[in-house]
Amino acid sequence: MNDRDWLAERFETHRPHLRAVAYRMLGSLSEADDAVQDAWLRLNRADTRDVDNLGGWLTTVVARLCLDMLRSRKARREDPMGVHVPEPIIAGADATDPEQELLLADSVGLAMLVVLETLTPAERLAFVLHDTFGLPFDEIAPIVGRSTTTTRQLASRARRRVRGATTSSDVDVARQREVVDAFLAAARAGDFEALLRVLDPNVIVRADAGAGPSLLGRTREVRGARAVAKQAFGFRRLADGARRALVNGAAGLVVFDGAQPFAVLGFTIRGKKIVEIDILADAARLKGLDLSSVE
Repeated sequence: MNDRDWLAERFETHRPHLRAVAYRMLGSLSEADDAVQDAWLRLNRADTRDVDNLGGWLTTVVARLCLDMLRSRKARREDPMGVHVPEPIIAGADATDPEQELLLADSVGLAMLVVLETLTPAERLAFVLHDTFGLPFDEIAPIVGRSTTTTRQLASRARRRVRGATTSSDVDVARQREVVDAFLAAARAGDFEALLRVLDPNVIVRADAGAGPSLLGRTREVRGARAVAKQAFGFRRLADGARRALVNGAAGLVVFDGAQPFAVLGFTIRGKKIVEIDILADAARLKGLDLSSVE
């Protein structure tokens, strides 16, 4: 085995971890894969003979790349409505995939990613690297270009934002599926009262249609059970094209309009009620998702 093959073999052992870091940072598998590939190119050009911890070195490289990508994205994104739903990881309703399980460990659901999107790039990096992957603040500080104390404060602000939001369901997937099935059946039947029974009184629905018209009419966010139930009536025409799926490890739906994907719905459920629905209906980004397990 030559040096390049040996280096490639070592890199591949770290790839799943690096991909998980990048996905949590970016909320996009395609961008995460780009960051990991760029890290491989940099590794090829670098002299790492004095690197004792290659995994740590690669994690730092990927983190820097993700920070640059987040800053660039924030500078160019124009979204006056302020709603951005990250690109979810989709699996069949009963599918299991070891690599997906690694990506979705630590309850990194779609609702959590939506909250992470509201953080500044530096806050997101400090929180993800410390709270999810356990990196000490003195190692994170040089990446964000701040002091250790300031970096700790960045993570603390992010942590408060995350704790103040509903970021995951509190019931298992089987129970989540029962609630989602009830929602879908009520939407298909146009049963307003049945919809109200599965919606939390303060339910929030967010829809990201990219540059296209929102599923929610003039706004991209609807609050309250009655308002959400009324919006679900507009979904009735497409409800027959809804398929069960795991959306970032939780019960969700992928909706097809004929053969074309129309939307992905991620649900957050507390007890027996839906408290949040996050909808990705951006046609351009839907085309990039791997939906083979539900088609």
